[in-house]
Amino acid sequence: MRTVVGLLSVIMLYVLLNDATVESTAEFDPYKVLGVTRSASQAEIKKVYKRLAKEWHPDKNKNPEAEDMFIKITKSYEILTNEEKRASYDRYGQTDDTQPYGHRHHGFRHFHDNFYFDESFFHFPFNNKGGRDFADSKYTLHFNQYVNEVVPDSFKRPYLIKITSDWCFSCIHIEPVWKETVQELETLGIGIGVVDVGYERRLANHLGAHQTPSILGVVNGKVSFFHYAVVKEHLIQFVDDLLPQRLIEKVTDKNNHEFLKSWHELNKPHVLLFDQVPSVPLLYKLTAFAFKDYVQFGYVDQGLSETAELLRKFNINTYAPTMLVFKEDVEKPADIIQAKGMKKQIIDEFISNNKFLLAPRLVNQKLFDELCPVKQFHRRRKYCILLITGEDESYIPGNEAFLSLASANANDVLRFAYVYHRRQQPLCDILLKDKDDTAPQVVILERRNGAGKILYKPLLGGWNGSKEDKHKLLEELQRLQKDPSILNYNAILPELNNEFASMFLVRWIYTAYDYLSEIIDDLLHNNWREMMPLLSLIFSALFILFGTVVIQAFSDSSEEKQPKMKVKETKSENGSPNTSNASSSRPPKKNFVEVTELTDITYTSNLVKLRPGHINVVLVLTDGTKNILLSKFAKEVYSFTGSLTLHFSFLNVDKHKEWMAAVLEFAQDAMQIDTDEDEMGTRKVDYTGYVLALNGHKKYLCLFKPVYTGEDLDGKAEEEGGVSRSRKSTTRSRSTTLQIHHKLDRLGLWMERLMEGTLPRYYVPAWPGLDKITVNK
Repeated sequence: MRTVVGLLSVIMLYVLLNDATVESTAEFDPYKVLGVTRSASQAEIKKVYKRLAKEWHPDKNKNPEAEDMFIKITKSYEILTNEEKRASYDRYGQTDDTQPYGHRHHGFRHFHDNFYFDESFFHFPFNNKGGRDFADSKYTLHFNQYVNEVVPDSFKRPYLIKITSDWCFSCIHIEPVWKETVQELETLGIGIGVVDVGYERRLANHLGAHQTPSILGVVNGKVSFFHYAVVKEHLIQFVDDLLPQRLIEKVTDKNNHEFLKSWHELNKPHVLLFDQVPSVPLLYKLTAFAFKDYVQFGYVDQGLSETAELLRKFNINTYAPTMLVFKEDVEKPADIIQAKGMKKQIIDEFISNNKFLLAPRLVNQKLFDELCPVKQFHRRRKYCILLITGEDESYIPGNEAFLSLASANANDVLRFAYVYHRRQQPLCDILLKDKDDTAPQVVILERRNGAGKILYKPLLGGWNGSKEDKHKLLEELQRLQKDPSILNYNAILPELNNEFASMFLVRWIYTAYDYLSEIIDDLLHNNWREMMPLLSLIFSALFILFGTVVIQAFSDSSEEKQPKMKVKETKSENGSPNTSNASSSRPPKKNFVEVTELTDITYTSNLVKLRPGHINVVLVLTDGTKNILLSKFAKEVYSFTGSLTLHFSFLNVDKHKEWMAAVLEFAQDAMQIDTDEDEMGTRKVDYTGYVLALNGHKKYLCLFKPVYTGEDLDGKAEEEGGVSRSRKSTTRSRSTTLQIHHKLDRLGLWMERLMEGTLPRYYVPAWPGLDKITVNK
């Protein structure tokens, strides 16, 4: 009985699972998803797909079901645009793409005599190196491999990289499209890479990939993300857009002569590509990108009427793509290849065999290393025949004769090249030594090591291109092949100057244009999750900057508008004013007052570069009043020495009177400074006993002017900005010399007001120097 019950349970479980499978299979109908009929054409399907993909793209549609719907739309498009898959669905109602995962037929296992159970039912395609990731295993990238191999190689060919991870449902949906695209792009020479986030988190962060799946391209070491629907056509167009612009120039009957004549300026061979399609095929663009440092490429559209003259001139067969290589002779191609369905391997070999001119100009060290390689013990010797010449028209006949000799004798052993003496002067000075610099010279050399050591021999008699010169050079070359020891001179060559370095500005402009285009593209296509870190950084920087400015502005305004507070005065037994101790002042830490002299040496540290919030209180004195005023000054300010923001100095007005006049000129608008006139009527100012509170950071000062208290204290004192004067006998106080000891009697009260911040401030645009005074009011 128990056996029967168990058997029935198994049967019910199988039926339920099978029904669930059929139900899930029936739920997906690509025709219903796209909303087209079974007789819809490919054009109609493509048109509907574009509209739906744009409508349901997860970056634009915030509906929670947008991502699932977008996957269904893409999957339906893949099925209906593939004739084999569409026919299978129309006939059987399902394809491999419409079956649920785990129900594809990988084989069955006997469970009972009358039951078969699909062994892959509980098989998931996640975290399985033998399943879904098997095809990607040969493309797997690691961090060191990316940095050391992919990035340098990306300057010769673009890379397409997929970011994936285990348990990524969307990664599985794009897998068929990815495999099909990789098969096509890999034959064109494009690098392919796969990064598993679970194992290469460091590389994924380095690339800036924060979600899976992601597809990105790498060209010239720069990373660009793919933002469109994962369809083969979109991926191919993405790779095409990765390549720099201006790789291939469109050539017609009008500009073909200018294009071919530019070989002398660019120092490169020129290749003309003939084909019948209006746009340049991706294969040609990839070839131009790989050889951009050696060859200049042009494209001729055979279908245009503007190219008919070119086709007749070079007798081009319009039924097959054609490539012509031009070197120094622009009328006759140096090499030609023509074939239907050109393969990349054939094109690369063709260009590699023609990537140098017959006699190129040495314009940089890289070209010199490739034309004249260092001698290898296991390889055949290679010699470089170098013409040292000039750029004037008088050198043209000799240069043309050298070129004709090179074209007739060029081979793998002998390489011909020339340099301009004016542009490569360090190299030429070593090779020519004491010879005439103006006459052209020919030097035969062999490089011995990478440090610049060479063996060489100059051609006797110079070079003017005559038949005798050619004959002499050919004889030396024949002797050289028999006896290499005729190269009896040796030298260490310096590195060649880069003659194209002046084009750095142009390259920088192009780079800046590409960078701005990338930023605009990212702003248009990136979703907010990808842009959030960048936006957060920008807004944080702006907030900090704006907050600092606002706080600084309110701080300045609050200090300037702080209401003035009246301070009660009490007289001590000796008659000097005294005030209650301010709450801001601290008890003195020392039993003395440290006062430094303000000189040329201490001026910068004690004033110009004084820390924010610190004030230097400066006493003005002379040689005769120094001892008396310093003693009085110390007594008045002693109770304030506990403050950490106050510094005390003195200034000798006998040495720096002009500086005092320059600084106090800014305070004359707010107060009248006492002046006396001598017998000649010259205006004199007595600055002895003045005290200046200088804020070096905010560039303002507070002024204390000495007041005579002496014996006449009947009149009431009048204060204005920390400067008090007796109303009684004003004229007599200006003409009479004040008693030195009493000039600082009210300094203690002035210091209290300084600590409270109630003293008027006089701002200066810049602190004048002690050695050279420059007054700018």
